[in-house]
Amino acid sequence: MYDPRIVDPMRAEAVKLGCTELKTAAEVKTALAGTQGMVLVFVNSVCGCAAGGARPGLGLALRHAKKPPHAYTVFAGQDKEATAAAREYFLPYQPSSPQIGLLKDGKLVHMLQRHDIEGRSPEMIAASLTGAFDTHCA
Repeated sequence: MYDPRIVDPMRAEAVKLGCTELKTAAEVKTALAGTQGMVLVFVNSVCGCAAGGARPGLGLALRHAKKPPHAYTVFAGQDKEATAAAREYFLPYQPSSPQIGLLKDGKLVHMLQRHDIEGRSPEMIAASLTGAFDTHCA
């Protein structure tokens, strides 16, 4: 596990952007099981592409007029059981950090993997997410 002094500011950033943090598998299951409508799940990470692309891009996207009513975050490498529980909803995609999934009625409808984030600007990441929001959010 990572030193909390390193992770805590990254956790706080995701929460400040509008995500509710889920730290246990039970919290993930309570939040996601049987959820109707749109939900965003962000797998946060200590990597540079999370800091330089994923979190800023997510922040831009969550300012969009159409967006999911619920946004959650788990932290890979820190809250392992919560992350594993969230990734159950991401199948058939392989685990990736960072990772952003958009669920509609509990089914995955849009996914950004690390390779979709790494080397891309926050604006490009936000454009991918807002395009999905426009398509799937009422």
